[in-house]
Amino acid sequence: MKLVIWDIDGTLVDSHAMIMDSMAAGMAAVGLAPLPDRTVSGIVGLSLPVAVRTLLPGHDEAVHAAVVEGYRTHYSSARAEAESPLFPGARGCLDRLAARDDLLMAVATGKSRKGLEALLEAHDLQGYFTATHCADGHPSKPAPGMILSCLNDSGAQADRAVMIGDTSFDILMAGNAGIAAFGVAWGHHPAEELTAAGARAVARDFPELSELIEEWAA
Repeated sequence: MKLVIWDIDGTLVDSHAMIMDSMAAGMAAVGLAPLPDRTVSGIVGLSLPVAVRTLLPGHDEAVHAAVVEGYRTHYSSARAEAESPLFPGARGCLDRLAARDDLLMAVATGKSRKGLEALLEAHDLQGYFTATHCADGHPSKPAPGMILSCLNDSGAQADRAVMIGDTSFDILMAGNAGIAAFGVAWGHHPAEELTAAGARAVARDFPELSELIEEWAA
């Protein structure tokens, strides 16, 4: 079997607005002004505590912890009203790949387990994935732990697996785990960063991504 491992935020789900608003709320919780969207986009993909430390290197752990808590509180409240939407074409791509009998799918995301399970339930995505690994219990991307656990759970070999993601952290994680990676151009990091990080190709839309995956899996 071959294994396709998916990132979530910025790859399958358009969570940009919720991430930006939640980070602004976290900053406001400690009296800091919101950071530019481009700056915040640069850390998407990292586990939240690592992301906050990266954004605020001159502040102490108490400030970092308060920003993380403010972010999580706002995100949970916003999610209760409406979960982030799937990108157009995402479900069709998942359906197309799920119909194959030679391929499995998994998730490797910087989201928390609580956030991941809520999102999968909201969009009825649980049945697509044979394994799901997240920030809880794993080092932050680009460490390879989440991918290695996906491989272990599915029984797939590294040379028969591919990571799909929208950030350089996804692509670097794949390289650290010894697997291939494709980038997507509609997420948080620009295509040139994904290519520089080692992406074999960067898809412009889901039809192109489906073709890339199926060519790889042939």
